[in-house]
Amino acid sequence: MSILELKNVIKVFNGNRVVDEVSIGVEQGMIMALIGPNGAGKTTIFNLVTGFLRPDSGEIIYLNKNIVGLAPWDISRLGIGRLFQDVRVFERMKTIDNVLCAFKDQKGENVFRSVFTRWKIKEEEKILEKRALDILDFVGLKEKSKDPAGSLSFGQQKLLSIARLLATGADVFLLDEPTAGISSYLIQKLFELIRKLAKEGKTIIFIEHNMSIVIEISDWVYFINAGQVESFGLPQDVLGDPDVKQTYIGI
Repeated sequence: MSILELKNVIKVFNGNRVVDEVSIGVEQGMIMALIGPNGAGKTTIFNLVTGFLRPDSGEIIYLNKNIVGLAPWDISRLGIGRLFQDVRVFERMKTIDNVLCAFKDQKGENVFRSVFTRWKIKEEEKILEKRALDILDFVGLKEKSKDPAGSLSFGQQKLLSIARLLATGADVFLLDEPTAGISSYLIQKLFELIRKLAKEGKTIIFIEHNMSIVIEISDWVYFINAGQVESFGLPQDVLGDPDVKQTYIGI
């Protein structure tokens, strides 16, 4: 059973169907890749799922609920998190503070509580700091917890962004070209992290142009071209599809 499913989703820009009756399903704990040429509609699909865009027709079902029309922050609170191509960390804040600010419903966010239940806030802060350190340890950044986020490498900032998604309690992670611009060493660290997330029941959907990465890490692949799903299945089957080879890989 799919944890997230798109049903006949259409999105039109200037008369062009950028997403054209796309139907996609992903099961819990699966690592799924979206591949296809630039302009195929992959990032638009991410924007539709996360509520930054609204489809012209079709349904987006998450945990048996149609989330079309919900605001991005409401979709995030339901458990869908996103890593953008350009990582968006608070560079002047400490690494741990970047994680701490991602926790939901903190008592200190309420003005009344912050005045009259200060001791409870202090107690919660200690608990959240321990959780933040555990998350940083999980992604391999615990030793950088006190460093400014801006001092981290681009690849480490991507790991930090994933740590913040974990702090939000996200169960579905949408990763837009997660390996772009990072070293081969950190790519392997990212692979290890993604596999650990999947083993813990998190669902990973990622956009990727490097086919060796797709083969190595994904359980299932959808090939998107001109806004449509043209092929889907196991990585070796999709990448071995003659039409995919000709259209995308160029052989």
